[in-house]
Amino acid sequence: MIKVAKFGGSSVADAGQFRKVRDIVRSDPERRFVVVSASGRRFPTDNKLTDLLLLVNAHIQYHVDCSSLLRDIEGRFVALAGELGLKYPISEKFEEFSALVASLSPEYIVSRGEWFTAKLMAEYLGKPFLDAADVVVFHHDGTIDMERTQTALRDAAQRLGGFVLPGIYGATVDGTINLFERGGGDITGAILARCLDANLYENWTDVSGFLSADPRIVEGPRTIHRITFDEMRELSYMGASVLQEEAIFPVREVGIPIQIKNTNLPEKRGTIIRETAEDGVSEHLITGIAGRKDFTAIHVQRAHMSGEVGYIRRALGIFERYGVSVEHIPTGVDSFGVVVSASDVKDSVYSIVNDIQRDLKPDSINVVDKLALISVVGRNMSRRAGTSGRVFGALGEEGINIRMITQSSQEISIIMGVDNDDFERAINVIYDRFVENEMAILSEADRG
Repeated sequence: MIKVAKFGGSSVADAGQFRKVRDIVRSDPERRFVVVSASGRRFPTDNKLTDLLLLVNAHIQYHVDCSSLLRDIEGRFVALAGELGLKYPISEKFEEFSALVASLSPEYIVSRGEWFTAKLMAEYLGKPFLDAADVVVFHHDGTIDMERTQTALRDAAQRLGGFVLPGIYGATVDGTINLFERGGGDITGAILARCLDANLYENWTDVSGFLSADPRIVEGPRTIHRITFDEMRELSYMGASVLQEEAIFPVREVGIPIQIKNTNLPEKRGTIIRETAEDGVSEHLITGIAGRKDFTAIHVQRAHMSGEVGYIRRALGIFERYGVSVEHIPTGVDSFGVVVSASDVKDSVYSIVNDIQRDLKPDSINVVDKLALISVVGRNMSRRAGTSGRVFGALGEEGINIRMITQSSQEISIIMGVDNDDFERAINVIYDRFVENEMAILSEADRG
């Protein structure tokens, strides 16, 4: 069995976290392949090393002296190596980097956070260091050359047996460093898992998996122990994510599950993400609840609209003309709505309305702002009659007006629009009625 273990910035922030990583890796001989991010914040007011290196690059671009900033970064690495008793000549190597920094590309500079962190982690774990620039191959257009990457990684795995790989970057065939746009460490780990045909991709972070609701809104929400990729995508869309979305696709395409684990609480089950639900395992009705505030809905009504070919397409073309991404399109026989992020139309909403009136000549057009969207996600909702009615009824009993309803084509989510002012209360009502109540019933059954 092969496990790829990726450790985020919080997991490698200081010597204490390094020790936790070593304990985790040593506890399972199947964790032969390790991916690390750059050292993150040691305390709330601290800076991530990647952010400091981005600042170094900004100093260089604006011809501002960055020597003190480089000394601060070096100091963190030197202190880390010293506390762990490592022999790698970190001070000497970092000074070599600092001497050349003005001539280096921004991508190269930023990548050194991962590079130096992985160097130290490799020695600490007693594993070979593998430079991502040698095995993660980019096309010149910034996309991954998966065929070459797979060949290089498999060769390295066979040759080395295990290794520590820095995340966030790779290189073109001519050696030019390229960065992943976002969440590079997560993506690197997923690519490694895919290329090695791993049985499991572990993503170690500072939380014990996905939560069924935002803990800033719901007190002590239930951890989601099992979730499908589709459910996770639905929740992530509304902001409930602990994993970079782009990291999903390399492993999902080949059926490799992802497990989210907490470096600080490794004994916790975490969350396992699979393509489909496990057979023979009891399932919750609602997997999770997530949402976001500050949407705007533009409602258009026109008699006999359903008989006009291309009417909605023409409306969407207007939004495209203004560079506005459409979130949802609830429809009726003679009406439809276009839901967009309020920030996307703050400077153009009146122009869009005017264009719709001019080009489409609707009978009426209405703009609703200060709208919040709540997504109730659960793969089992479609199998239990009356779930939607119960959700709507619970909100109605609390006097919460539902402004919009839509459902995913896969029938795993119900999305409702409510006023911004009702957002937190609506989430708590749904959680208490369905998740908390279900947990109480299950607990009572266990006692019985």
